Amino acid sequence: MRALQLPRILRFVLLVFALGIAGPALAQQYPNKPVRLIVPFPPGGSADVVARSVAQSMSQGLGQQVIVENKAGADGMIAGDAVKTAPPDGYTLFFATNTAMNAAPVLHKNITYDPVADFTPIGGVGVFGFFVFANSQLPVKTLAELFDHARANPGKLAYGSGNSTSIVATALLTQGAKVNATHVPYKGDAPMTLDLLAGRVQFAIATGTLLPHVKEGKLRMLATMLPTRSPLFPDVPTLPEAGASAMPMTPWAGLFGPAKLPQPVVERLARELTRALADPQVRETMEKLAFAPQGATPEQLGEMLKAQLATWRTAGKAAGLEAN
Repeated sequence: MRALQLPRILRFVLLVFALGIAGPALAQQYPNKPVRLIVPFPPGGSADVVARSVAQSMSQGLGQQVIVENKAGADGMIAGDAVKTAPPDGYTLFFATNTAMNAAPVLHKNITYDPVADFTPIGGVGVFGFFVFANSQLPVKTLAELFDHARANPGKLAYGSGNSTSIVATALLTQGAKVNATHVPYKGDAPMTLDLLAGRVQFAIATGTLLPHVKEGKLRMLATMLPTRSPLFPDVPTLPEAGASAMPMTPWAGLFGPAKLPQPVVERLARELTRALADPQVRETMEKLAFAPQGATPEQLGEMLKAQLATWRTAGKAAGLEAN
């Protein structure tokens, strides 16, 4: 005896009805276990500090712990691949920055993911404040003096980079100033800072995690990449004020999930991220790092990602950087 076959139209109606009630049910059930937040940098850098602050606040709203996991290296590709291959269930998230999503496609030929197709945008987090730092033992107090000193000592100075913004921005800066200096790459700002303080590298473009060392007199701040002067250091000029060109790239951070993340989960996470960005403790942490919180809807984050991909490709070519 053959099983009863439902008419095609009835099967379609039942499917639509099932999907209609599944969305709200999924939103109510999620999350029922801890959530992983993958950070593509080592502990101690700006991205890590901001991510941990946001994760702690989101944990309160979600009712489940958001656990930060650091997967540093390969310009964010290790972390990106871990999120790309995770189940799209909302339990593995990506604290992504321009390094993994904009620079990696420019700097690497064999990237293992598509920044647009392989991830689901959830919301914008903000923009990193970058500054030009110099070891205090270097006989310079301004960006112009740094350039003069480097030109007087061709090939003798070294600069560190802990992320893609540092790589591209310093390449553009030194190229524009006709400065010959050795590039020393690091997996993040934290390990780079140790060598900058020790004088093994003499200058760097880096994030606000280095600001305490300026207050202690161990480092000097010569300029900021921010479009306006930082309220933390109002005497530090912008790049144009210091005699250099402004940088075209935006050093941003945003929250993503794997591709095909269910819409109810995206909406829940977006709400909790918005709430976290309004948390006074989160904002205080960000302000100390000169990190500007900037929320964005999933749609706005997706459009910004595409626009910045084009900007980074242009900047990479201008800096003479080739994919390897």
